[in-house]
Amino acid sequence: MSGEIIPISTIKSLIKRIPVVGPTAGRIAHSQAFLRARNLVFPGSAPYWESVYRQGGTSGPGSYGRLARFKAEILNQFVQANNIERVIEFGCGDGAQLQLARYPQYVGVDVAAESVARCSSLFARDHTKRFYHLDALPADIGEFDLAISLDVIYHLVEKSVFDAYMRRLFDSSQRYVVIYSSNHDALTPATHVRHRKFTAWIARNRTAWQQHGFVANRFPSDPAQPEETSFADFYIFVRKDKVNG
Repeated sequence: MSGEIIPISTIKSLIKRIPVVGPTAGRIAHSQAFLRARNLVFPGSAPYWESVYRQGGTSGPGSYGRLARFKAEILNQFVQANNIERVIEFGCGDGAQLQLARYPQYVGVDVAAESVARCSSLFARDHTKRFYHLDALPADIGEFDLAISLDVIYHLVEKSVFDAYMRRLFDSSQRYVVIYSSNHDALTPATHVRHRKFTAWIARNRTAWQQHGFVANRFPSDPAQPEETSFADFYIFVRKDKVNG
């Protein structure tokens, strides 16, 4: 494939041709045929989201409505309660969620150039916000009190991409990291979704950090309301040397 997004009808057609290898359809997600089909039709995380935004797509229902308001409530309260001054977000998306945020200073980063362009236009008159493509993030961007990741980790399908993302996320903050995501290992039929138990990665790779808090989703996942509920929860981490700081 040349990097273009494969039409969803093609993806569904390929998936349907995969034989069921166990007594339940759920086991199909772990078959080699399923994995080969995923690799065939998925161009990679960065090209996928670039194409979504260029075709007029959004960051998804989690950035709108009651889910967006819930996320903003938790984050705005956290920023105020902990005297946060500088925030960096990896995966700023279409900027819809950010419109509800109250951050003194903010830097948004994304792998999709179209995302950066959208956000830069949307917040053109807001001088407290800056946006960068991941590959163009200045080396001297400075220090941040808080790094955030909202509805991103379960979209990092490739292991190397997930690993690099997590390292950059934690290395960018001097005090806190807030992650809003699922936290278990599982493949899904959706080629752009792969759940990861990211807390295990943190325990192995960022031992200077510890979990500081957890906020369960006010609207937990309900298959009958997929656009108004979510499998993501809030996980809050703090550098151990800042626990009493």
